[in-house]
Amino acid sequence: MQNPYEVLGVSKDATDDEIKRKYRQLAKKYHPDLNPGDSEAEQKFKEITLSYEILSDKEKRNKYDMYGESAFDPNAGAGFAGGFSGFGDIFGDLFGDIFQSGYSRSSANRPRKGTDIQQVIKLTFFEACFGVEKEIQIRREEICSTCKGTGAENEDSIHTCDKCHGTGVINEVNQTPFGRISRTVNCDKCHGSGKIIEKPCKVCHGDGRVYKSERIKIDIPSGVETNNIMRVSSKGNAGYNGGPNGDLYVIMEVSDHEIFKRDGLDIYFDMPISFATATLGGEIEIPTLKETKKFEIPAGTQSGSKFKLRKEGITDSRRNRTGDLYFYANIITPTNLNKEQKEALEAFAKTTGDDVKEETKGFFAKLKDLFE
Repeated sequence: MQNPYEVLGVSKDATDDEIKRKYRQLAKKYHPDLNPGDSEAEQKFKEITLSYEILSDKEKRNKYDMYGESAFDPNAGAGFAGGFSGFGDIFGDLFGDIFQSGYSRSSANRPRKGTDIQQVIKLTFFEACFGVEKEIQIRREEICSTCKGTGAENEDSIHTCDKCHGTGVINEVNQTPFGRISRTVNCDKCHGSGKIIEKPCKVCHGDGRVYKSERIKIDIPSGVETNNIMRVSSKGNAGYNGGPNGDLYVIMEVSDHEIFKRDGLDIYFDMPISFATATLGGEIEIPTLKETKKFEIPAGTQSGSKFKLRKEGITDSRRNRTGDLYFYANIITPTNLNKEQKEALEAFAKTTGDDVKEETKGFFAKLKDLFE
């Protein structure tokens, strides 16, 4: 296995919050749903999740810091059962106390929460702004209804494992530079279940679990953004040995709007304004998320001038906060003027010529200072 600190890109003294934040960032980047058909991304996703499972668990992190990769090396007898299980408890309780000489009870059959699943939801700009109810289809593991999760065709075909005597674990003694060390590992005959099934269920083929699709409705709150994550409780994979279901994590993907741009809860856009209105001032109609509103443009407005409408941005229903709306004046230069309009504009230019010259001189004076 790889160094979990290097895989997540964190230091050995990283806090739990730093580790969690880095994991979420990488998980969103490499999740298979966001990288369909990309085997390298899938492998990377497994590596970062495995690393997170180690570093997010205080006991496992301490074992890695003390013994390094050998603590989780399947060839060293550390008890890694093989296989990636997503966001749930990958290693379960397989490690135990590596120095104890015996193992009094089984942890293989304890109730465990099911693994979590992810789903990407695509939203339009306005769906994200105002919130929406979405119906999505998810695919998750459920308990096999035929065998009730036993994995067997009938109860008579289930027997206690004769190697581990139903504990699901066995003692394994290894010779190390520190002497003989006894550790508990998964039973290789029953794979930690403590049971041997002679006749597997024909529906689930002995897994006790089957994949099923389900359509569910989700209420998306207003104000969400791309990469926001929403948890839907108990809609993940089924639990183990009577444990609770995992959770569903919904990742938001919001499309852009052709006019409005977004920065958090604030929105921005360029507003075309006629040359005459910008020069003389006047009332214009401004589009907002819900309606158009009248706005008084001051005389002498320059192109690029920024104006603000308070509380006309996006409302975040989760935090009860509303952003503002900003627009930039985009002065439209008149084209295709008729003779009368040209004459009027030329007359206007003559009356303002000196003012323009003074502004131009001031601009070039500042430009000269910039390069001297």
